[in-house]
Amino acid sequence: MRKIQLISIYALLVFACIGCSDDSDDSTQVSSPNEITTTVTNGEWIVTFYEEDGIVQTSDFSGYDFTFASNGDLSATNGMDTQLGVWSTYTDSGQTKLDLQFTAISGPFQEINEDWRVISRTLTKIELRDVSGDGSVDLLTFEKNI
Repeated sequence: MRKIQLISIYALLVFACIGCSDDSDDSTQVSSPNEITTTVTNGEWIVTFYEEDGIVQTSDFSGYDFTFASNGDLSATNGMDTQLGVWSTYTDSGQTKLDLQFTAISGPFQEINEDWRVISRTLTKIELRDVSGDGSVDLLTFEKNI
């Protein structure tokens, strides 16, 4: 009888662990690609939070206004410097992604070249998450510059 109880507990733990996963298995879609496109192409955006590998680096984007053009062009400018790139949005495994690709080959703009998973969206705020192959988590939040 005790052996059956141990096997039952073991099975329960295995199923509980299977239910625990990182966002690569999370298929909850919070917004459609069309909703993201409609949102980001409306006005200018600023980075209000950026964390890479547990280190907050939001200040790397201080003063930059991001513009997402409807043709897929992307620019970030602070008056003295302009960074150019492209963006797109799509669904991958049931998750809405916002892909950012700046032409910068080094520095903070190269660091945000990712296919970010959209974890929340309002008309004035978009929260993004990226889990690297090594399991490190990066977070990026854009807010509408009002």
